[in-house]
Amino acid sequence: MNSAAVVNFAPEKGSVEIREIPRPEIGDEDVLLEVANVGVCGSDLHQWTADHSWPVNYPVVLGHEFGGHIVALGKQVKGWKEGDRVVSETAAVIDKENPMTKQGLYNLDPTRKGFGYGVNGAMTRYVKVPARCLHKVPDSLSFEQACLTEPCCVAFNAVVGNGHIKPGDRVVVLGPGTIGILCAAMARLCGAEVAIVGLEADKGRLKIAEESYGCTPIIKDATSWAFERDGLGADMVIDAAGVSITLKNAINLVRPNGHISKVGWGKDPLGFSLDPLVQKNATLQGSFSHNWPIWERVIALLTSGALNVKPIIGGVWGIEDWHEAFEKMHKGEVVKSVLKPV
Repeated sequence: MNSAAVVNFAPEKGSVEIREIPRPEIGDEDVLLEVANVGVCGSDLHQWTADHSWPVNYPVVLGHEFGGHIVALGKQVKGWKEGDRVVSETAAVIDKENPMTKQGLYNLDPTRKGFGYGVNGAMTRYVKVPARCLHKVPDSLSFEQACLTEPCCVAFNAVVGNGHIKPGDRVVVLGPGTIGILCAAMARLCGAEVAIVGLEADKGRLKIAEESYGCTPIIKDATSWAFERDGLGADMVIDAAGVSITLKNAINLVRPNGHISKVGWGKDPLGFSLDPLVQKNATLQGSFSHNWPIWERVIALLTSGALNVKPIIGGVWGIEDWHEAFEKMHKGEVVKSVLKPV
């Protein structure tokens, strides 16, 4: 039985199309998931526009933010049953013998392959998932929201796991995309005062961050806000944009002994000196992906309502309408597009 899938088939710009693919065959430790909803990530857009900076196994079905129901189980799968409501982590292939995996940090296993670039993702009806990736979704949490667990986990790790925010800290977030807004929301949950910075074209997204998450929206230059308390700068700056200039801005905005969390990707060289980082004795921390305990905590936050992702969902589209969903995100008309395969 074949299903429609959004497939990235080549490295050239625009090489994404609907293709019919067969229902996946599962292994002994896998489940077959019928996808209820799948979020469109900025990385999906980057593969579509061919400006990504990571290797892709072409052709590949896009989509790594997803949830659905278990419809089949491998022979060795325990603790799950058909019909269970679940979301899946992104680390589809890991080396169990890798030292990082043995520490529980399988997200940092250099051989890791994720859904949507390394193996087939979830922008289709059925996806094969290792049972170790699964997390239970309570009945009270809709899949439209639950499928955004993954970007929420990215934000949690950038802000909390790698950020160490304290109540009363002043935090600047650079880049009001999905991850930037969710980082801002996480910082607010930690008790920080938060400013989020974008361009004129980002006014709609900045308004959502202001009205739904209590952030101060700023166009272009956050210097006055960052320095207004004591003239030294922000306690923490989160670079969720990724381009070189935002890291330079982050170094300028952070206070001495402050912290920069870089979660945005950018393939271009920096082209500037890091000496101001040294002079400020500031910490520059990369933040990548997430692991099991982060997922459990984020699902709890979503279920309780402490973290509400509804304001960033700009619409739900069928698989056949993937192009419109991608375009609206790419143009900044919505923060997050969600697809519904069936």
